[in-house]
Amino acid sequence: MASSLPAPPAASWRGLPPLRLPARCGPLLARAAARSSRYRFRTDDDGVVDVAVARKDGGAGYAVAVEVQAPGRDGGLVLRAAGSGEGVPLAPSPSSGGALAAELSYDGARAPFHVSFLLADAAGAEIRTHRGSSFRVPVGVGRGRPAPLGLSLSKDGAANFAVYSKSAKGVVLCLFDGRDAGGHEPALEIELDPYVNRTGDVWHVSLESVEGYASYGFRSGLFSLFGIDRPLLDPYAKVIGNFVPEDTVDDKGLAVPSIRCLASLENAPIYNWGRDKHPCLPLEKLVVYRANVALFTKDKSSGLPDSVTGTFSGLAAKVEHFKRLGINAVLLEPVFPFHQVKGPYFPYHFFSPMNLYSSERTSVSAIKSMKDMVKAMHRNGIEVLLEVVFTHTAEGGAECQMISIRGIDGSSYYIADGIAGCKASVLNCNHPVTQKLILDSLRHWVLDFHVDGFCFINAPFLVRGPGGEGLSRPPLLEAIAFDPVLSKTKVIADPWSPLDISNVQFPFPHWKRWAEMNTRFSMDVRMFLKGEALISDLATRLCGSGDLFSSRGPAFSFNYISRNSGFTLVDLVSFSSDELGSEFSWNCGEEGPSENNAVLQTRLRQIRNFLFILFVSLGIPVLNMGDECGYSAAGSTSYKDRGVLNWRAMKTTFVKEVTGFISFLSALRSRRADIYQRREFLKLENIHWYGSDLSEPRWEDPTSNFICMHVNAELDENVPDSIRGDLYLCFNASEQSVGATLPALAEGSMWLRLVDTSLSFPGFFSNESDPKVQQVLGFSSYEVKAHSCVLFESKRVLS
Repeated sequence: MASSLPAPPAASWRGLPPLRLPARCGPLLARAAARSSRYRFRTDDDGVVDVAVARKDGGAGYAVAVEVQAPGRDGGLVLRAAGSGEGVPLAPSPSSGGALAAELSYDGARAPFHVSFLLADAAGAEIRTHRGSSFRVPVGVGRGRPAPLGLSLSKDGAANFAVYSKSAKGVVLCLFDGRDAGGHEPALEIELDPYVNRTGDVWHVSLESVEGYASYGFRSGLFSLFGIDRPLLDPYAKVIGNFVPEDTVDDKGLAVPSIRCLASLENAPIYNWGRDKHPCLPLEKLVVYRANVALFTKDKSSGLPDSVTGTFSGLAAKVEHFKRLGINAVLLEPVFPFHQVKGPYFPYHFFSPMNLYSSERTSVSAIKSMKDMVKAMHRNGIEVLLEVVFTHTAEGGAECQMISIRGIDGSSYYIADGIAGCKASVLNCNHPVTQKLILDSLRHWVLDFHVDGFCFINAPFLVRGPGGEGLSRPPLLEAIAFDPVLSKTKVIADPWSPLDISNVQFPFPHWKRWAEMNTRFSMDVRMFLKGEALISDLATRLCGSGDLFSSRGPAFSFNYISRNSGFTLVDLVSFSSDELGSEFSWNCGEEGPSENNAVLQTRLRQIRNFLFILFVSLGIPVLNMGDECGYSAAGSTSYKDRGVLNWRAMKTTFVKEVTGFISFLSALRSRRADIYQRREFLKLENIHWYGSDLSEPRWEDPTSNFICMHVNAELDENVPDSIRGDLYLCFNASEQSVGATLPALAEGSMWLRLVDTSLSFPGFFSNESDPKVQQVLGFSSYEVKAHSCVLFESKRVLS
């Protein structure tokens, strides 16, 4: 189909290559039709101009054939290059009665470029298009393909661009050369014809070559409604530039603070994954560590070179730290390009890692650095999980941040009026086009970066429809659950919302594929150790939160005590003023830092208790960055007040004690996989609950702060009895010591005390092979000190 292609502003185009007069004119359009791009213009005197652009044989240049249907004009027309006095006379075309034709030849010209010309009659009067402009024809520009979205580069240097926009009346592709580092003025603009370069709601165009150009963006007519007209970032770009602050003046003459970013015309370098493969750890075997890439190693105390601190490489350099703790999965806070003031939970883009997380601070460097990190983790048996935010972006708002999809097609990608009480730009996640964007992004991270799974922040918004209504079967979540690529990864729903700082558990559609961050676990354990929860609440959490995961199993419960928003583990036992009631914390007798030895000892016990309950509960334990080394935010619950990790603390006795305890608990979970690494719940007949004297616990008594749990090991003919013994756990959150009666064992068996959080370091935990482990024969009683937990394991005495 031929159509007119309106010209962009002349100032934005490269100059014309040298014009050569044709040796002869002939039936040009017919001869080039099979291998040409064709365009038709209507003239300002109701004539018709047909133009065909074809590559010459051998590819050494282009031929541009012009044919003019000019009723009443038998001759005397001249084709003149715009801005030039030279002209090419048009001659009658033998194959087209009454038509006048000419051929322009461009030898060795590098596409894309535009041919711009005017027509003049014998009297010198100019003939222009019906719009009064010169005739402008793109050379080396094709119709393009609507799929895949984004930039596709072929081996011969050709490029295809495709972008979705239902609302745009017009789209302009802007190319920038490498000399304009800031990308202020496009070196080439190509306006897409809605009749030629549009399929459905996808705008597309192809270029035979993008050599000499460095980056690109799209201009959309929608953007001009805001008094701003600048290129937008391709939502599907894989390599992007830096976000550049820019003040734009709106139609009222007011400065509008904003930033912009362009996509690179380069493919990411081919990466050699070697023999890398996903560890594919069963869900129930995970021990997870949540970390922020920058804060984890940014401090000089990390002992890393300045070029490595705060990067993916810095994270990989600390792999031995994870192994010492028994960690086999690292959960990274969002690594997408994000708003540096609002933080990583307000992204701009979904297909590339943050430039700042690499030594060179470039997109290409960040891509390679992240892949190196994933490869190093996999080599050590550690999976890499990403927190992802697909419910909102940093675009829009009072600052008028329009960088990508907000300006390209905000009405499709975003919920038009937002959601009541939420000022952020909320994505319409279950709209087909947004759903496709999210699925394509997730597959990209799995296939190109070898990521092992995702934790979806602000999960309640993922179940909402266009009007904010809840959906019983959200299309996006169901698509992820059954996607052939994503169904093989870990997918975790996290109810925490960075928009309103809420964190409320709710029934989540799961198809037995989705796991969840268990907020109720954190709340109930905090309240129990504070002495304010029913013991039945703790019992439910210890057994895998059957009230929430009865249809899936305990392995789908990701348990945590602290997280990156709210109190750190140390602050949970150090601050508890009235305004901090929602944290369910307890300061152990004195607010803030203390030198009181009794207070400090109680705090130490509480830290041990939190870690102990986290690891002996069915489900997946999730440690938060810094909880192993006494990290504190000085009582602040704000995410913005978190600081860098101080690696000097690793040398202190306190940290050696805590990290040693975590390592022990991780090993315990692995050794007793029959109990702690299960996809199904423990059988009811294998769990017994007791009070202090083997009596029934006082389930409904709000003053009862003591409970014991007896877990019978399931018989397994393949496992020796000496290895798979019963477990007996005591939890005392009261102010007084309580005598716990241990159940009688079969003759020849004894109880081994493995943990008592009230004892001094290093004797408060031991493995069953340690000769110093306390042995308790037969039917005995044990004093469980105030604010402490105890673990016993039965073992047969070998004769």
